[in-house]
Amino acid sequence: MTSSFSNLSLAEPLSRAVAEMGYESMTPIQEQAIPVVLTGQDVMGAAQTGTGKTAAFSLPLLQRLLKHESSSTSPARHPVRALVLLPTRELADQVAQQIALYAKYTKLRSTVVFGGMDMKPQTLELKKGVEVLVATPGRLLDHIEAKNAVLNQVEYVVLDEADRMLDIGFLPDLQRILSYLPKQRTTLLFSATFSPEIKRLASSYLQNPITIEVARPNETASTVEQRFYSANDDDKRRAIHQVLKTRGIKQAFIFVNSKLGCARLARSLEREGLKTTALHGDKSQDERLKALEAFKKGEVDLLVCTDVAARGLDIKDVPAVFNFDVPFNAEDYVHRIGRTGRAGASGLAVTLVSGSDARLVADIEKLIKKKIELEAIEYEEDQPRGRINDGRRAWREAGETGDGRDAIAPAAPRREREREHRPGREPREQHRGFRPAVASRDPFFEKPYESSAAADAAPAWESAKSAPRSSVSANIKPKRKVAALFKAVAPATEDQAQAVTTD
Repeated sequence: MTSSFSNLSLAEPLSRAVAEMGYESMTPIQEQAIPVVLTGQDVMGAAQTGTGKTAAFSLPLLQRLLKHESSSTSPARHPVRALVLLPTRELADQVAQQIALYAKYTKLRSTVVFGGMDMKPQTLELKKGVEVLVATPGRLLDHIEAKNAVLNQVEYVVLDEADRMLDIGFLPDLQRILSYLPKQRTTLLFSATFSPEIKRLASSYLQNPITIEVARPNETASTVEQRFYSANDDDKRRAIHQVLKTRGIKQAFIFVNSKLGCARLARSLEREGLKTTALHGDKSQDERLKALEAFKKGEVDLLVCTDVAARGLDIKDVPAVFNFDVPFNAEDYVHRIGRTGRAGASGLAVTLVSGSDARLVADIEKLIKKKIELEAIEYEEDQPRGRINDGRRAWREAGETGDGRDAIAPAAPRREREREHRPGREPREQHRGFRPAVASRDPFFEKPYESSAAADAAPAWESAKSAPRSSVSANIKPKRKVAALFKAVAPATEDQAQAVTTD
């Protein structure tokens, strides 16, 4: 085993690229995995996130594929020989960029395909021919069905972050993709956490794999300081401000559990004066890539994100990670805090725990096998507090009477109540737009009551009572007289009839 890249038996083009990237000493997973992959054996590697798993499988694959490099422009001379599958678009894009840097001095071609983008540019790249294809499962199946990607000459398959692919339901897609591959191939499986499902997958698709575990499974990096603070939902934003100020933190990830909560928190922090952007699944792929790039360049201080950013993203020198929401899945905690303290650097992981998170914290405690102590946080008075949060707090203090107006009433600002009693101040009703009723000026309503002569007459109901009753029922309507079109002829008498007869 070697501990330096300079001592590793890599080809000159790869060694030159590695030296340009500043790689000197190998990490434990690289030191153990690279020699094994160079021999062509199946590998199941477990290592903490941020320890260089991408280089651990990319460099030996490129080394073994150098025998196939060709300067020909014919697509037939550049079939897909290595397939790398990843669960998220951002991670696929990042791994593709790393592989392109490693292979920059070789004649090997590589490209990436993932969803959320137009398929036409991806199709053009595939039609030109590539030796290394990085993809997410769903978009790769789209290209397979469209006959854009042919995988019958694949020699190496890499499943990176395999546990995440199983968590989000990619197992049927993985099985379909693997059915298009040759039976004889080398399969590499890498992940930061090993679950029973991962081990079953490995037993099904790997042939006598060599297991490499450079750290206890699900163990967090020792370079990350983990703090758990007790904070209710209304005070979590204040807690973030307090930690950022007291620790002097300039950049951080903030993880939430939902896309809607991610967008709302990003807007709130932006209004409170922090340079913030959001990254979640409801954003277009172009928006997600722009947000990630702005965070990498330092144009944005806080990246509020869901678990789409929890796996594999390698952003150098991020000093802190905040768990605004405790993750539902304990394994996601390991991956979230792995965004800081990478490559041996130190980092801070802050988790804000409310009263309803006891079970989730217990799951994390069981997974990492460490006792978690909740700490109280002291807030400074100048930290921003939202009006909505103050109203909710006052509503609870009022006793939750069930009547929204009565419950919120105690939260009215004191200066509003004092303003009503200032000397020379107009009454509260007039101030709120109250207008007294205006008396009518119509003289008819101002005259005294005068009885009319008709008042001495008998009431109408008595006169109607004395009227003679008709023999015809009131329910029978009288016949209506209608004008005749022709005049009626009188019947002839008997004498007239005889006279007409004799004539």
